[in-house]
Amino acid sequence: MATETVAKPRTSARVGVQKFGTFLSGMIMPNIGAFIAWGLITALFIEKGWIPVAELGGFGTNAEGEPNGGIVGPMVTYLLPILIAYTGGRMVYDVRGGVVGAIATMGVIAGTDSPMFIGAMIMGPLGGWTMKQIDRLWDGKIRPGFEMLVNNFSAGIWGAALALGGFYGLSWVVQRFTEGAGAVVGFLVNNGLLPLTSIFIEPAKVLFLNNAINHGVLTPLGIQQSLEQGKSILFLLEANPGPGLGILLAYMFFGRGAAKASAPGAAIIHFFGGIHEIYFPYVLMKPILILAAIGGGMTGIATLAITNSGLVAPAAPGSIIAVLAQTSRDSYVGVILAVVLATTVSFLIASLILRTSKNKGEDDLTAATSRMEAMKGKKSSVSSALTGDGAAAGRGEGTVLTRPVQNIVFACDAGMGSSAMGASVLRNKIKAAGFPDVKVTNSAIANLSDTYDVVVTHEDLTERAQPRTSSAVHYSVDNFMNSPRYDEIVELVKASNSEAAPAETAAAAPAHGAHAAEPAAAVEGKAVLLRESVVLNGTSRDRDAAIDEAGQLLLDRGAVDMSYVHAMHEREESVSTYMGSFLAIPHGTNAAKEHINHSAVSIVRYPEGIDWGGKQVKFVVGVAGINNEHLHILSSIAKIFTNKAQVAQLEQATTVDEVLELFGKVNA
Repeated sequence: MATETVAKPRTSARVGVQKFGTFLSGMIMPNIGAFIAWGLITALFIEKGWIPVAELGGFGTNAEGEPNGGIVGPMVTYLLPILIAYTGGRMVYDVRGGVVGAIATMGVIAGTDSPMFIGAMIMGPLGGWTMKQIDRLWDGKIRPGFEMLVNNFSAGIWGAALALGGFYGLSWVVQRFTEGAGAVVGFLVNNGLLPLTSIFIEPAKVLFLNNAINHGVLTPLGIQQSLEQGKSILFLLEANPGPGLGILLAYMFFGRGAAKASAPGAAIIHFFGGIHEIYFPYVLMKPILILAAIGGGMTGIATLAITNSGLVAPAAPGSIIAVLAQTSRDSYVGVILAVVLATTVSFLIASLILRTSKNKGEDDLTAATSRMEAMKGKKSSVSSALTGDGAAAGRGEGTVLTRPVQNIVFACDAGMGSSAMGASVLRNKIKAAGFPDVKVTNSAIANLSDTYDVVVTHEDLTERAQPRTSSAVHYSVDNFMNSPRYDEIVELVKASNSEAAPAETAAAAPAHGAHAAEPAAAVEGKAVLLRESVVLNGTSRDRDAAIDEAGQLLLDRGAVDMSYVHAMHEREESVSTYMGSFLAIPHGTNAAKEHINHSAVSIVRYPEGIDWGGKQVKFVVGVAGINNEHLHILSSIAKIFTNKAQVAQLEQATTVDEVLELFGKVNA
């Protein structure tokens, strides 16, 4: 093994709670926009809102004397729980799981008068998981032509059964739990004990254990309280940005070194961006500072309780902008005061600790950030603000090189398109640097094993690759053609091989499942690229149509069937195949390889360019490959598109022959 991880496998109770909280957060966070919409409508149009409108707010009666239904009640009763349930079911079993989870949740909703957020968090994933297990019973046993019938009826029957179970059983259980939890919160509020929750919440934030509490309990209870009272203090128990801001301000005035220099930028991200994890490394450098966060949190909660202030809906992210946007009409003074006082108390305590300590925070901020990411279980999206772009975007967490880099793998979903292109580009760079024996291969993520020194993935796929290759150094890129990460990898190869014996460097072999670029002779007699598969003036005007156009050329050659073209769209939805240099290479998913009849490549040029997820693309290369037969053409394409002069020639080409000539004898 060329690398080893510093962090050991985490199996503690803390990690279990963390994973559970992350799962709960995964159901809530994608739907925060809906929560914000409901909160704004509530703040504006309910009877105590800024612009009371009976028909929208759901109060009073209409001309016929019937109660106004409004949209506030239906949104919180039906829309939000069903969105949560669908998201949870989809997390477990894709769209099919989401649909069954949503059906099941309707039973829980109808069985009680309370908003069924907790019920949705249970029934959504449960519906998806149970449907997945049921489908396994007859996987591969359905007669051809009956798949749709079986799939639709099984989902409908099982969804109906779960809805009945939710109506007659789970709704009662969740209702009792909600009432009990509400009684506990009421007891804490009535006895002035609610500020004590900061003793648990603030340390939980730094340890990434807060999601289970915040999204699993506080948000559902807060919404129930908001419906009854028009606002809730519970939404600000964890989201108040004051405690973290106070700590960062203390570092600005009394810290030293990198911590002092980076604190102003971190404070802006924390307070206005709402990304609270930015201040966690500052606490981890000096754990006693958690007392400042607790003091600030308790002060903020006490202020809210005294002034009877709260928000109408969750503030997510915890930005001051989001907090003020969701503040109840009669609570602005109390909420602002809670943030200011929480900041002040946290600042005073943190300042006292820093000023009276021999260590004023000049320790290695990068090390503290790494500890924070290790506890989080993945890279932090804002760590670059503390440690620099290179550290944040390049290396995988917790890895230390102990021997020369010998085996590098590019991994993508299918392992035959973007990864092959990236591998070709980096292979050329490493050879040019004088290390031709360093193996640069490509593989599907599903085929990865923990036998590599360096793993390179698209930034959207890194989290999928890391668990399979935990001992490797990971690099995340957003551009496979000319990413600046490649120069960093070359430098890593140089540094790690500077004292290595040549024989040792040459000893490594490609790991199982990886594909090295093959010479042209490997595909002799197989026409991968034909004249009729090159189009100089594509007719499509958007990304999806361009994928169809490139896929149709593959279909016309009999290289693939229609299912493969559908898989090309599926692959694009998960991770973009934009490569840089005006190039995109749409291809199918790993599971779609069975729909390839023979290897082929198509090329479509769009002289005016088309929008490809915010990037301009002029060349779309459709790829379908069996074994490694298509890799030499991808290698040729990579060489061309890393050469600006040759890209310009492609743009100016007037005949197909000119294009084929630039690619060389790809079918030789």
